[in-house]
Amino acid sequence: MSIVTGTGDEGLTGLWSGERVRKDDPRVEAYGTVDELDSLLGEAKHYLKREDTLRIVNEVQKDLFRVAGNLATRSGGYVDPVREADAERLAAYVEGFEAEINLTGFVVPGETLQSAKLDVARTVCRRAERRIISLAWDADVPQPLRRYMNRLSDLLFIMARAEEASEGKIRYVKD
Repeated sequence: MSIVTGTGDEGLTGLWSGERVRKDDPRVEAYGTVDELDSLLGEAKHYLKREDTLRIVNEVQKDLFRVAGNLATRSGGYVDPVREADAERLAAYVEGFEAEINLTGFVVPGETLQSAKLDVARTVCRRAERRIISLAWDADVPQPLRRYMNRLSDLLFIMARAEEASEGKIRYVKD
């Protein structure tokens, strides 16, 4: 089976639920940005030095397939939707890193290569969240999915700081 189908040559693509939509449809924009985030995390994990951040990134990448599946399926018909427990799991990770790292102000992002990769992923996560919210004005986007993406950007921020803290390289704007 070839990945080349030719069916998208006219500017349409298929949702997982079977419908054909324009490639610039807000739903496609949303799950396409999630795909971009997933790819950036795939790159970032090759630079991470902490085992806990690497484990979490691998976990999040699996979650992002579910996020994209939710977004690529109309009317909540996706078989493995993002649940509130998924967002709560990310919040617990954030709390754990916050207990380890005492942030005292605004930080300058990217003080190490691995934190820079996570910071770029965080900004794409924020863009994905904006695309999802734009979609949510006109379509049903489950609240747990929206909450998950919001928690994920927080998690990526604090994991970048954890990578920096492990090397004593957190730099504050006022330093």
